[in-house]
Amino acid sequence: MSSKDWVEKDYYGVLGVAKTATAEEVKKAYRKVARESHPDHNPGDRKAEERFKAASEAYAVLGDDTKRRQYDEMRSLFGSGAFRRGARGAGQPGGVPFDVSDLFGGGTPGGAGTGGRFAGGGFSDLFSSIFTGGAGGGGAPRGPGRGRDVETEVALDFDDAVRGVTLPLTLRAPGMCETCHGNGAKPGTQPRACPVCQGAGVTTRNQGSFSFSEPCRSCQGVGTVVDDKCPECHGTGGVTKTRTLNVRFPAGVADGQRIRLAGRGEPGERGGPAGDLFVHVKVRPDDLFGRSGDDLTLTVPITFAEAVLGTDLRVPTLDGAVTLRVPPGTPSGRILRARGKGVSRRDGQAGDLLVTLDVVVPARVSDEARATLETFAAQTPPAAREHLDARVRRSG
Repeated sequence: MSSKDWVEKDYYGVLGVAKTATAEEVKKAYRKVARESHPDHNPGDRKAEERFKAASEAYAVLGDDTKRRQYDEMRSLFGSGAFRRGARGAGQPGGVPFDVSDLFGGGTPGGAGTGGRFAGGGFSDLFSSIFTGGAGGGGAPRGPGRGRDVETEVALDFDDAVRGVTLPLTLRAPGMCETCHGNGAKPGTQPRACPVCQGAGVTTRNQGSFSFSEPCRSCQGVGTVVDDKCPECHGTGGVTKTRTLNVRFPAGVADGQRIRLAGRGEPGERGGPAGDLFVHVKVRPDDLFGRSGDDLTLTVPITFAEAVLGTDLRVPTLDGAVTLRVPPGTPSGRILRARGKGVSRRDGQAGDLLVTLDVVVPARVSDEARATLETFAAQTPPAAREHLDARVRRSG
């Protein structure tokens, strides 16, 4: 949960309660929403899943007295325009109205949010410092900013998704500059601590009873200054390049699943921590098998005679073939189960193969077969349709 969420999200609205709701009313509302939108009760419903996550996030704040009080104060302060910035300092006459979006990106050039540089750690530092109370010092050193996350998509064959596979993944994305090793300085030189913030990355001003911190404008919140910039990356510490990663997709990975590779995203500025790489998985459908959770599904046609008399049925699996016994008198649509022939789980077990039997009725039969069927029909009791016949008579 980011600090930006505390400003932008209406947690009371998510749970459907008033701002004056008691703790018990908040808990009751959360349980109602969670019960109605729980993924177990809404399989495959992404809207319900998102609503469940939003309710859990809201209750994590409103269900905690301390967090709820801070959330209310934060929303009240930003909503009322209490914070202002300008040449004379925050909150002083002549200042320019403070726009919270500056902190996350798209701010005024030279302002706190230039280029969205502080979408992440910078605002978290600011947010936590607001509630320290009273005048504060320079704050904890912020350091070089974390790199952005990178997202990509990979299509897997059905078999590879079920069994697991390691594939090379080629990306053209920002990576660490090898000339300066990510610090942005020309080889043979080093960045120096920012003289304005003394390397903290933030400066602090007093706003009434609060200590208001903002990213240092001199070093743009990094905490260091590069005098001689690297000729390759021009001081950023990163360059766009092509790189190949070997990505392990675990057995049982599902269509639509997202795999996170920590630290394999965009490098941080001037040696800061790298972001993460998120790989979205798309699974190509198989021409025989389907999938339902950890179970594989398969539809197999059988003849009318096989359904009536029973038979031993040989069916394929992803690991060879198995024989299933079709008992006499099996109706169309019956499901047979081959245990352990499905998708592998993390605990080492596996789901099942579910075989649906489809009784096929031939479009044409020989005269001899027709005569045999007529004899069979004459000797077979009629289907139990008394309940239908009774309704037909009433309708007639």
